Amino acid sequence: MSEPLTIAAAAPLVRSGELTPSELLEQCLRRIDIYEPAVQAWVYLDRERARRDAQKLTDEAKAGRVRGPLHGVPVGVKDIIDVFDMPTGCGSKLWANSYARRDATVVERLRQAGAIILGKTVTTPYAYLDPPVTRNPWDLTRTPGGSSSGSAAAVACGMCLAALGTQTGGSLTRPASYCGVYSLKPTYGRLSVDGVLPLAPSLDHVGILANCARDLTVVYEVVAGADPAVRGGAYRPVGSALRDVDRAIADRHPFSALLPRDFYAGKLSPEVALMMSRLETDIQNASDGAGTLGVVLPVGFDEVHRHHRLMMATGAATTHAERLVRRPDDYPPRIAELVRDGQAATAAELIAATDLRDRLLDQFDDTFWMPSLLIPATQDAAPADGTTGSPWCNSPWSFLGVPVVSVPVARTADGLPMAVQLINGYFHETSVLTEAARLERLADFNHRLPPVPA
Repeated sequence: MSEPLTIAAAAPLVRSGELTPSELLEQCLRRIDIYEPAVQAWVYLDRERARRDAQKLTDEAKAGRVRGPLHGVPVGVKDIIDVFDMPTGCGSKLWANSYARRDATVVERLRQAGAIILGKTVTTPYAYLDPPVTRNPWDLTRTPGGSSSGSAAAVACGMCLAALGTQTGGSLTRPASYCGVYSLKPTYGRLSVDGVLPLAPSLDHVGILANCARDLTVVYEVVAGADPAVRGGAYRPVGSALRDVDRAIADRHPFSALLPRDFYAGKLSPEVALMMSRLETDIQNASDGAGTLGVVLPVGFDEVHRHHRLMMATGAATTHAERLVRRPDDYPPRIAELVRDGQAATAAELIAATDLRDRLLDQFDDTFWMPSLLIPATQDAAPADGTTGSPWCNSPWSFLGVPVVSVPVARTADGLPMAVQLINGYFHETSVLTEAARLERLADFNHRLPPVPA
């Protein structure tokens, strides 16, 4: 099998009995045996527990009890998210044997829907920028991005059909782009952070990585749910996201998008700039010249990156400052610097950052998002190992808390994936997922498994 198996392809086979959950799990375990020694996407695997769960779900399916499209689907979970009786190491040496006593809310929802939790995927230390052990499966000398490094690499290699990750700056979108998979960072608070180690609570999002827009939607409908502990605790029902995505896959409506060219002009590598130029031409040709429209971002947007980092630093200081004093050796340089910067921040600076976010969200009203914004997911393809790449393209949308879908659309001359991100307003996940499905059809990205490591 040269292409990674999707949930969209597996679910009908499980429902019909052509493929059992046990057989599907063994396919993923074989992929792990092939790729894991070189890629190092997993920090903890529980094969036997997964096999027991798969057998139970196989018996249920044979008895006609299929829980839904995630029945028997193997899933990975980023190692800052609690899974009962598995360690939540958070990329820390000292927490490596800290076993969770209950599932995080999002994991509990996956289990109820019939998903099989394979294990914990590698995170950068405390979900920040210090590089992980995981390698990019398309070039083992390059980074998979971070901090959801293992989740993206595992999905790209077919080790699991989907994975959970998190994003505070660019920790879903960037690894998805570098590894050639899809990601969804939903509206802030749309997915519960209960049972998730915080980095900066006012910016933390739980999200999803998968191999197509439809798969993102299936997982999203399962795990989305009210989280009153986060900002703006009001929750809106998911609605008909999957039905709308299926309709977008079936119809022939042209793809359209808003391009804030001034935002990224002059800031992209030559290959990503060429990718954007070619994609814009393809969109225009497919829509008789009406597919893209330039747009100017609101006044004050050029201050977003600075204020995002300040807000992230103050949040990290709240979470980690005391422990950094007691356990300095457990904090690599970049996360330690972030915490110390947060300790040095003033109340006035934090108020200014919050005011900017509120002001921008007022200007990004519902009339602005018609259709979604389209910008590069990263400034370049995966850079050399020893970094997680720059979150410059991603952090504004984490700062604002708006939904983002990353879609792989092209490859470099060396075969490295490149992606774009679709961005829309609060609670407009259905819009970005539907548009991602249309872009997926237009771009016709060459989905395939990475080369088998030597």
